[in-house]
This record gives sequence, structure tokens and C-alpha cells, in this order.
Amino acid sequence: MKEAKSDKLFVVMNYILLTIVLIVIMYPLLFVVSASFSNPQYVIAGEMWLWPKGFNVDSYQKVFQNEDIINGFVNTVKYTVAGTFLNVLMTIFAAYPLSRRDLRGRGFIMAFIVFTMFFSGGLIPTYLLIKNLGMLDTFWVMIIPNAVAVWNIIIMRTFFQSIPHELQESATMDGCGNLRILRSIVLPLSLPVIAVMVLFYAVGHWNSYFQALIYLQDQENFPLQLILRQILIQNQTDDMIQTTTESFLQQQLSVEGLKYAVLIVANLPMLMLYPFLQKYFVKGVMIGSLKG
Repeated sequence: MKEAKSDKLFVVMNYILLTIVLIVIMYPLLFVVSASFSNPQYVIAGEMWLWPKGFNVDSYQKVFQNEDIINGFVNTVKYTVAGTFLNVLMTIFAAYPLSRRDLRGRGFIMAFIVFTMFFSGGLIPTYLLIKNLGMLDTFWVMIIPNAVAVWNIIIMRTFFQSIPHELQESATMDGCGNLRILRSIVLPLSLPVIAVMVLFYAVGHWNSYFQALIYLQDQENFPLQLILRQILIQNQTDDMIQTTTESFLQQQLSVEGLKYAVLIVANLPMLMLYPFLQKYFVKGVMIGSLKG
């Protein structure tokens, strides 16, 4: 079957448009990567455009020699792993009962949960609550206050509802309880949406800095993103550069290189995680959003 000229033109225009979008998205990322491996003086002078110029890894050496960045990286990994595990667990335990037809009042409960997505107590009451609970400047303040997201409950509940109800009825007739049904039937069929939840929650924890800015005071507990904020916004890089031996110009060049290197170190783990979850990500979002 021959394509019409209008169809061919449409395909060509799509390729052109998608190529432009790809360039717009990829260029900032490639620039940051190249700048992190370039001599900072070429970056500041605008002589580096896309590929590294004056290739060196001095900025990365200073980054990995800094105790604050290493400690922040370790803290972020801890917050992300523990927080994501708790988030996914709480989301499953909230979404599964709400997806069951035999739960009385599930419509009212769901409406009450959705209400909290649009209306909250505000920052100051939340801060006072966390202070009264004794969680300020602790590990748990980064985990418990955001233990579950309403939007993710809705997605997972919709996915659970898309699983044929007959499977659960058959298991019930065979003597399975609710937890056995969840463990043996529902969860194995829900790997795509669980992968989506892991990605959503993990990215949220990894990029979180505002919560740490409000509730954490001891720098030993700071996540990597808060350390990155200090470097990029407040220019707190005195501990990373040799102020006694480097001239002022050399210090400024060191700061410029450090900014790009820390950006790569902070974002690389999430960039590496996404390709492994991509196939589940697309499938889980589409099914969890449209079915039911």
C-alpha cells in the first residue's frame, strides 16, 4: 500500500520536530557532562561548546575527597532506600483494601483520602507537629512525614481493580485469606505498577532538599541535594578548594568546575536507574491510569 504525499510529509515533519525536541533536551545534559571534564577557564570563557576542552578530572577528585559530599551521598542513599521501601509498602496496604469490592464504605474512605491531596494543614502546623513528636533533626523526619502519596494510591488502586476479580474469588473458594491473595496473586501481577511506584518514590527522595532544609540542622544528617544547594546557591566551597595555596582566580575556576562535577554525581544514580525500569514504567502508568 502506497503512502500518500500528505502522510510522507507528516512523517518527515514528525522526525524534524522530534529531532529538535531531542536536541533541546539533550544539549544541557551534554553541556554539563562536558563542562565537568573540561578546564574551567574554557567553560567560563565560553570556548567550550559541546565536547570537553582541556580534559581533566580535577573537579571529580576534589568532589570525592570532600567528606561533606560523601556523607551527603550516603545519607541520600539511606533516605532513598528506607523511604522508598516504606512508601511502596504503605501504598500497597492502602490501595489493596480500597480496590476490594467487599470493603464497606470504600467510596467514603477514598473521598476522605483524596481530600487530603488538595487541602493540607500548612507548613507551620506541620513543623510544630513534627517538633512535638520529637522527630526534628532525626533520620525519621525524612521518611515518615511523606510515607505515602495520595496520587500513587489512586494509580495503584486502579491497577489492582484491573486484575480480574474472578482470580480473587477462586482463591477465596480455595481457602486463601486476604493477605495470601495479596501475596500470591495480586503482587505478582502488579510488578509493572510497583516498578512505577519505586521510580516515583525513589526520584522524590533522591531530589528532596526542602524537607531537609526545614527539619534538619546537623550537617551530618544533610542529604546530597542540600549539600548541592549550598554549593550552587550559597557558594560554600571553601572546604573543597585550597585557599592558602591557590590564587583568587584559581579558586573561582575550581568553584566553577566543582559545580558541574557535583551536578553529575548527584544525578547519575537516577539516570542509571531509569533504563532498567523504563519498560515497566510505560506499561504501569498506562494501565494504572486508564483501566478500571
